[in-house]
Amino acid sequence: MDAASLSTVSSTIQTAIAPVFLLAGIAGILNVMVGRLARIVDRARGLEQLHPRSTGPEHDRHVWELRLIDRRITVINSAIFLSVASALAICLVVALMFVSLLVNLHIGGIVAVAFIVSMLLLMGGLIFFLVEVRMSLGAIHVREELLELDARK
Repeated sequence: MDAASLSTVSSTIQTAIAPVFLLAGIAGILNVMVGRLARIVDRARGLEQLHPRSTGPEHDRHVWELRLIDRRITVINSAIFLSVASALAICLVVALMFVSLLVNLHIGGIVAVAFIVSMLLLMGGLIFFLVEVRMSLGAIHVREELLELDARK
């Protein structure tokens, strides 16, 4: 490589640093999402053990919560899928930047579209994550009979 192409490579590396930092951020988000998925699965397993022994209103509550957990698993799985797809699109952006440099292609428009797609996928993943968090909050209300017991003391 001559000095001019070395400076071009250096410039491309500097330009690629921002998407790489974005990948690190997405990795952090994915870590949180996978942690939530693990907690959801743990809760489902706990309820599955209680479910056969429960009767009456407690049984109905277990069935309701298991159905909610099933929906939450689907939603958080979608959030994880979209976030991973976003990270892959960012990797594509970085790869296209270097391919463009090495082959001397003028594909700035394609790189821009790949970046926009990545942001849209990340937005979708974050929206699904928000939906899952809201769903989990719906399951954490204190039952009325427990509130009444507490009021008598």
